[in-house]
Amino acid sequence: MKDISVLYKDTDILLINKPCGIPVQGGAGISISLVDILTRQTGSPVFPVHRLDRETSGLLLVARNAATASRLTRLLSGTEIVKKYCAVTMGVPSQLYGSITTPVGRGIDKKNAETRYRVLATAGTYSLISAELITGRTHQIRIHLASIGCPILADDKYGNFPLNRQIRKDHGIRKLQLVANELELPQELNLPRHFIIPFPDHMMRCVESLGITFPLSIDTI
Repeated sequence: MKDISVLYKDTDILLINKPCGIPVQGGAGISISLVDILTRQTGSPVFPVHRLDRETSGLLLVARNAATASRLTRLLSGTEIVKKYCAVTMGVPSQLYGSITTPVGRGIDKKNAETRYRVLATAGTYSLISAELITGRTHQIRIHLASIGCPILADDKYGNFPLNRQIRKDHGIRKLQLVANELELPQELNLPRHFIIPFPDHMMRCVESLGITFPLSIDTI
């Protein structure tokens, strides 16, 4: 397994670019996790303080000790750390920007959730959307975009399954089109304040294949 791309590191924190297809933590049926790779790569234990879905790529904060993990977890529970994503979806929202507040969860365990979004570009019935997590529920962006009729391409849980099969056949799009591409950190961490990464190769190929033209800047939400 290749080493994980580390964008920033000090004695307490790693900021990495997680590849798609790798789970953050181990569990039943998982042969290797991001934690396993980073532990080998750094030679010491690591503590992920938030998660990305297995098929989601992008920016992930990892603590290098328990005290830092506790501190970052506290900051993530509020609004001090801003996390933004980009997704390619089937469908164009009826409003080009807004806030989705559909509760997320199963049955009576649904919890309040909020995602702010902005449409960056469209091509026919496809959209490139920037989304900011206000809350951090499991699969929140995937659920919320699907709830407004704009499921993320190649989403095998909340997506449009017939369309997923068609775009796989027509465009070779097989991977989830979602990236955690931007992170804003509070001044109290004494770190660089703003990180933004380019789209992974599979998303660049998707955007180009669908004819979506990038805006001048994706830092627009």
